[in-house]
Amino acid sequence: MSEEILINVTPQETRIAFIENGVLQEIAIERQRSRGIVGNIYKGRVSRVLPGMEAAFIDIGLERAAFLHVSDLDLTPEEKQTGVETTPPQIQEILRAGQELLVQVIKEPLGTKGARLTSEITIPSRYLVYLPSGRNIGVSSRIEDEVERTRLKTVLQEALAEHPVPGGFIVRTAAEGVDAESLRRDMLFLHKLWTDVFDRAQRVSAGRLVHEDLPIVLRTLRDLVGGEVEKVRIDSRETYHRAAHFAERMEPDLLPLLEHYTGERPIFELYNVEEEIQRALERKVPLKSGGYLIIDQTEAMTTIDINTGAYVGHRTLEETIFKTNLEAAQAIARQLRLRNLGGIIIIDFIDMQEPEHRQQVLRALQKGLERDHAKTKVCEVSSLGLVEMTRKRTRESLEHVLCQGCPTCGGRGSIKTAETVCYEIFREILRLSRQYDTRQMLVLAAQPVIDRLLDEDSTALAELQAFTGVPVRLQVEALYTPEQYDIVLI
Repeated sequence: MSEEILINVTPQETRIAFIENGVLQEIAIERQRSRGIVGNIYKGRVSRVLPGMEAAFIDIGLERAAFLHVSDLDLTPEEKQTGVETTPPQIQEILRAGQELLVQVIKEPLGTKGARLTSEITIPSRYLVYLPSGRNIGVSSRIEDEVERTRLKTVLQEALAEHPVPGGFIVRTAAEGVDAESLRRDMLFLHKLWTDVFDRAQRVSAGRLVHEDLPIVLRTLRDLVGGEVEKVRIDSRETYHRAAHFAERMEPDLLPLLEHYTGERPIFELYNVEEEIQRALERKVPLKSGGYLIIDQTEAMTTIDINTGAYVGHRTLEETIFKTNLEAAQAIARQLRLRNLGGIIIIDFIDMQEPEHRQQVLRALQKGLERDHAKTKVCEVSSLGLVEMTRKRTRESLEHVLCQGCPTCGGRGSIKTAETVCYEIFREILRLSRQYDTRQMLVLAAQPVIDRLLDEDSTALAELQAFTGVPVRLQVEALYTPEQYDIVLI
């Protein structure tokens, strides 16, 4: 499988497209005014402790207080021993209002919720993750070769023996096959960076930023480039030079992959990326067979429904359903990455009678998720034929980044019909005629509503005028939404 990364830079926005075999799989967007804060380290102050939620609100200088759960606290050995072995200490025993502590953002503010924090600081580099308060050496579970896992752990232990560094390390997937010198260099760099962060934390006041993670382009080079990535094209000369300087200093092997794109066509037109982004905002996703997905995001979860649509198959109904579900499973894995959907996800596959078919569809979904950078967990098919899964969410979905609630429907996804609004107007005219003594009423409404009052409902309006004894005039307001109307007493 060939991978390519396209980076499109404009003055206020940077967009990164991840292409696999010529097809867009993922899109990341960072805007200057709303740059992501995951990975940033702050000196926070406890503003409120919530024993009932085993959590605390921490002021880190943002608009909304951030949230720190007791499970994300970095406890000292003494604190871990305060309670029974199986029972963690209560948060009020560890934190108090006004207390200052160093915290790191692990989840962006989402909707009305503040950022999610941890006091277990981690600092990543190309090959390692440094845990200042850790004590062990771990190896990424994605490195499956036991010989290579042992080699990496041994190399790091030898480097630590030569250069004693307090704390723990996790060897990242990108470290597979790298030499001992690269790991040693990363280890020393991370320790020096943490020393600088710690020193700055002692000097700044609470509610201030202590360490900011890399911008999205450099973060992509550090975390995601490698393995099967064949090329990274950047359409900004300034950003290209910054990326090249970063690669030269941090990982020279990345330099040959970087390319400054100077083509006449916009870089995102190379693989129809712009069209794919527009399609990713649609509720309906067509499948090649003629079936389709319906994807709905709600406050609590995302639901995905599969339909056969125009696909009628060639053999039996069960075979038709199985093939539609199989195709849908692969499409869903891509859509989750492309739309950056996270949290709880409920998938309603078409009911299958054969247990083997259900297992094959589940395996297809799991296989499609293997290349997902976000952590996922898929449960077995439930008794209702639903598949429940979770996908780690650290930032807003593509829809929430690019779109806002519809001012016409208020986010419902539907509006009242002109007929419904007309009947509301009739009820309001009746109410006003009983409450006030008026000579005439003027109805202001949108064009479709006025058209209906003059056509299909003209008889009903005439009967209403005769019943109330109040003449009614109609006037179109071009700026009114289909549901909006006013009744003026004259």
